[in-house]
Amino acid sequence: MKFNIEKILEIMPHRYPFLLIDKAELINENEVLGTKNVTYNEPFFMGHFPGDPIMPAVLIVESMAQAGGFLLLNKLEDPKKANVYFAAINRAKFRIPVRPGDILIHKVKLTAFRSNFCKLEGKSFVEDRMVAEGSFSAAIVERKGT
Repeated sequence: MKFNIEKILEIMPHRYPFLLIDKAELINENEVLGTKNVTYNEPFFMGHFPGDPIMPAVLIVESMAQAGGFLLLNKLEDPKKANVYFAAINRAKFRIPVRPGDILIHKVKLTAFRSNFCKLEGKSFVEDRMVAEGSFSAAIVERKGT
């Protein structure tokens, strides 16, 4: 099942400038492909780094985690009533810089889901090159104001 940005906005609580996925595709109930179109207009490129723009590694991880969060929220009966919070980032590795014009593809897999606690593994690619990978723990919590 494929989701465009309008459908993502219906599920995810994130908004500009911190929504870091543009498309999502559920491969199966435990796996998602998330896409981030990296443009020169991203606000972080102004200072990271002038003359040599590179997407900050922490934002690559955040984008990957948002794809995982989208996967988790889609498992819920009412995703608008929950948020997904990071609990841990493990074994994060960054292999190749991500630059303006790149299309980041995140492959995120749910490896454990108990009560409101989850574990995920992710890999990020530009074309066929792996640029980052890591594993994450997250908690599903009630969204305030719902």
